Amino acid sequence: MFMTNTPQTMKLVYQEIVYEGADPWIPLGNFMNSWYDYHKSKRRSLVKERPEVPENPTLEQLQWAVFCAASVEYFCHKYNIPCPKWVFDPAYEWLPEPWYDSPHAHLEEIRERLREESPEPFKRRNIFVSKRIYANKYEIAEDLAERRSA
Repeated sequence: MFMTNTPQTMKLVYQEIVYEGADPWIPLGNFMNSWYDYHKSKRRSLVKERPEVPENPTLEQLQWAVFCAASVEYFCHKYNIPCPKWVFDPAYEWLPEPWYDSPHAHLEEIRERLREESPEPFKRRNIFVSKRIYANKYEIAEDLAERRSA
């Protein structure tokens, strides 16, 4: 199995999206691999450091900062990891306009579904995503293997 020695922290996720222009799901996918498999014994360190947000962020920089905070809160809650205090800093608490993470967000039925199913850390921050936003392929594979052997 391939394993990277460099953990993908949420701070790096933000940096790669906002400052390096990466497609967001590449650094987020790398974070998921670190969290779920490669560095799961170091989960606290993956979320410890806050993203470095400029003093006067653009809307996009603010969106990704708030998204990262929601993601950290989601992961910490789901996996019983103490949530770092930076996540609750007012700078990361809420977006002034709703943000829908879907290529079909122009459709009202998609927006309605996302408003209903978004995990609480996202919904509370005015971000609307699929309930499967961070589906864990490792846990899904284990579950399927267990069901097949039963």
